[in-house]
Amino acid sequence: MSNRRSPVPTGRWPRPRPLSAQPNLLLLHLLAVALNGLSRCAHACGRPAGRGGLGTGGRLRTVPQDQPCPLLHRQPIAEVQAARPRRSTAIQEIRAKREHVTSGARLVRTWLAVTVGALLGVTPSASRDLSGSRPNILLLMADDFGIGDIGCYGNDTIRTPNIDRLARDGVMLTQHLAAASVCTPSRAAFLTGRYPLRSGMVSSNGYRVLQWTGVSGGLPTNETTFAKILKDRGYATGLIGKWHLGLNCESPNDHCHHPLNHGFDHFYGMPFSMMGDCICWELSEKRAGMERKLNVCFQIMAVAALTLTAGKLTHLTSGSWTPVIWSTMAAILLFTTRYFLGDLIVHADCFLMRNHTITEQPMRFPRTTSLILKEVSSFIQRNKQTPFLLFVSFLHVHTPLITTEKFRGKSVHGLYGDNTEEMDWMLGKILDTLDTEGLANSTLVYFTSDHGGSLESRLRNNQYGGSNGIYKGGKGMGGWEGGIRVPGIFRWPGVLPVGRVIHEPTSLMDVFPTVVQLGGGEVPQDRVIDGRDMLPLLLGTAQHSDHEFLLHYCENFLHAVRWHQRDGGRLWKVHYTTPVFHPHGAGACYGRGVCPCFGDQVAHHDPPLLFDLSRDPSEAHALTPDTEPAFYRVMDTISRAVEEHRRTLSPVPVQLDALGNIWKPWLQPCCGPFPLCWCDRENGQA
Repeated sequence: MSNRRSPVPTGRWPRPRPLSAQPNLLLLHLLAVALNGLSRCAHACGRPAGRGGLGTGGRLRTVPQDQPCPLLHRQPIAEVQAARPRRSTAIQEIRAKREHVTSGARLVRTWLAVTVGALLGVTPSASRDLSGSRPNILLLMADDFGIGDIGCYGNDTIRTPNIDRLARDGVMLTQHLAAASVCTPSRAAFLTGRYPLRSGMVSSNGYRVLQWTGVSGGLPTNETTFAKILKDRGYATGLIGKWHLGLNCESPNDHCHHPLNHGFDHFYGMPFSMMGDCICWELSEKRAGMERKLNVCFQIMAVAALTLTAGKLTHLTSGSWTPVIWSTMAAILLFTTRYFLGDLIVHADCFLMRNHTITEQPMRFPRTTSLILKEVSSFIQRNKQTPFLLFVSFLHVHTPLITTEKFRGKSVHGLYGDNTEEMDWMLGKILDTLDTEGLANSTLVYFTSDHGGSLESRLRNNQYGGSNGIYKGGKGMGGWEGGIRVPGIFRWPGVLPVGRVIHEPTSLMDVFPTVVQLGGGEVPQDRVIDGRDMLPLLLGTAQHSDHEFLLHYCENFLHAVRWHQRDGGRLWKVHYTTPVFHPHGAGACYGRGVCPCFGDQVAHHDPPLLFDLSRDPSEAHALTPDTEPAFYRVMDTISRAVEEHRRTLSPVPVQLDALGNIWKPWLQPCCGPFPLCWCDRENGQA
């Protein structure tokens, strides 16, 4: 393995030179005359059929003839003018030049043709000129959200009207992929545009995410996030919601891994993550396992103390009473720790911060949703006069599925469905804020999830995790599609085509170069960036993704690789290692939090498993040399790609292994003298 860093192409394509997307009243009238008689536009007003999630062969349903096409519905001119986005100097210069065109008829014909082309979805250049454009950027990320739980991806039993509206008004990606199947490494890759292995945001011992707030591991300070680059370009940058990428290094207030140390001007939310242990729920991430271990240790020390005491009292042993005293004190300490462990976790991990100040410890969950929405609205209103980047990292739909009374019991899918529908409502309120402030047309909106839904979040007959549709596996499974295939929706009115569906492989890492270049920044050249600029693909000026190979890690172990064979239209997937499901024949590792990445509970395949996702998106039928003539050629091509990838890796400190991922009391954030961590500054109490 080489220690040298090899820069990779940043994925820049030539910028399109489209015409403005703001026709005047006369042109709208001419267009209406030209389009008279069009009663439907099914190509742009559909959604994927089926209820199990959209596969690579998904089709769009047509709009019934008795329903108007949303594309032909226009706002009143006064509203359009009020919502008109800020104009760049470059656009004004282009308009000035157009005023010198002597042939008005030619201009009208050009506008008419281009606008009709945009409505028919065949002319991506009908968007406004992006040279010098610096849109607001709103990134929305759900937590543990399954792709099979969204209407626009095929679900017809959970109501997600606002997410569906976002897809209907923008571009939907059907092969959007997380760089990891669990929270911490996936989010690190999203922010940096790099596989988490490159930043050390992985583990090798089973501790796959940060385990406590009071640990020293986290996103290294030498990593560059898209927030850091856009902040340097004059953007107001904010993060509201979940962080889960570390906080402190050496003291409880150094905040070396804090969002404000990674390019964000403003932070409000949880430094850690929502979890069942925040309400001492029966589905526990760490409390239940720790209680079992503490109970065993207590029993051992109690038996030792009793045995030593009996020996002293019966004169069977001689010597000092010191061992008796120490063993008794240890037993009492273990019992006390076990008894108060739930409260310790709630206070240690489940709190809110605003910038560097703890505002609520522990959290008061009935009001958390309203506090998050209030903070989002406040940030947008404060920064509406300048370009902003806002990353809203929802606490939904991670267990324990904290849901307000307004939405409890409303879904046919129990508490998970209630929580999903509440998140969709929150998303709608955020979009309404953009509309109210007149920012919708000047804001790029993106929605996704950090990874697939959790299949193991099940208690008796109740499922508390999401559905991944037709895709095999789920959260924690490094290679199977269900753990890494996530929703991907972009909307930018007047720029991105409406109702476009893209069946090309893309990654959460692609958001990094896409937003950096849109914001006028430069993709770093001093390190490998694995993401690719998606804008040409979104606009339609590029027909194929720039990703030929994508690698799928589980911790620091390579589990699978996909190859997008563009010339043959095939999408190959090779699995080197897969988890052993429990019980046998199940589709998950029930009885565990997540499936393991190594050890005796995984299967190593020689030869590797091969699937053709273009024909078998559910990974149900492994190909063999007898059934696939190209078997050995595919294996050889992917093997060479893996070797080339490994030559670009450099050794870095691993952040999630034991030393960086165990609780250190001296690093524990506390709004009072430790361990008296209690405050409610949201109500002015401390």
